[in-house]
Amino acid sequence: MDLPLIPPMLATPGSLPPAAQDARWAYETKQDGQRVVVYLPGDGSLLLRARSGQDITPAYPELSPLATVLGTTPAVLDGEVLALDARGRASFQLLQSRMGLAHAPGRAARRAAAVPVHLVLFDVMHLAGRSLVPLPYARRREELEGLELDGPSWSTPAALVGHGERALRATREHGLEGLVCKRLDSVYEPGVRSRAWIKIRNMNSEDVVVGGWLPGKGRLSGLPGAVLVGQRAGGRLRYVGGVGTGWSEAERAELAALLHAAATEVCPFDPVPRVPGARWVVPRLVGEVRYSTRTREGMLRQPSWLRLRPDLAPEESAADLPDDLA
Repeated sequence: MDLPLIPPMLATPGSLPPAAQDARWAYETKQDGQRVVVYLPGDGSLLLRARSGQDITPAYPELSPLATVLGTTPAVLDGEVLALDARGRASFQLLQSRMGLAHAPGRAARRAAAVPVHLVLFDVMHLAGRSLVPLPYARRREELEGLELDGPSWSTPAALVGHGERALRATREHGLEGLVCKRLDSVYEPGVRSRAWIKIRNMNSEDVVVGGWLPGKGRLSGLPGAVLVGQRAGGRLRYVGGVGTGWSEAERAELAALLHAAATEVCPFDPVPRVPGARWVVPRLVGEVRYSTRTREGMLRQPSWLRLRPDLAPEESAADLPDDLA
């Protein structure tokens, strides 16, 4: 059966719904992994598409048995691929060793033995020839849970209705990334960043685009001492600061190779920041940074590097800048 291509619905950053509306929302743990849309045509095959639309099926061979779990019933499911650390928590750093191997099935199989992944499923958009996109979230969850998709490398975690404060507190106590709040009456909006889904991170972090770097000194000679980062706003890449901490030695060396490969004479930021000694790069690397707050000019204060985000395109780094700077 030909299944419709459905880009995933996205959540908007925000805070918990008002207490008076708490019972109208469901709460799911925010997972630190790679978003995937799962296509099960019902013919024994499986297709995994990343948020970008790329076919990443060969990167995760341990998920192939999912292809036959629903028999001949076709389905399109929404979920997240995770790599779990020794404490059973999702680790994006571990997952990075599995990402990008869709064109190297042999390497993917070897990495699967060392770093297995787990797929968590949290929505169903198409089932048995029916589009479930127009149905409210509560109905779609009923359909999903009725499929009983719990296996060796996949599961359907429960969603908590109401009790948002308790759910958020639990994620903080267990060191989890955060919470996703989903309105019970919300339809599925393919490819839309919707206010019907709200994501709350337990850390102040954002995605940024690397547009340049500053050479390190002393023992860091030849390596980046800091990267210069920006975010898209008003059709431009706006400079939001330099990040000089957060890497291990191996990560800094890996980043150095990527920066040298992307070297350019043209500054990608608009306007050009006054950063003496800056080396510019083609703005194609996306990273995630942690920071304390923003200045009135939109600059990140006390930023530190968290990780590269190879799963995101540079166009997805939207800035939360003051209106007069956007």
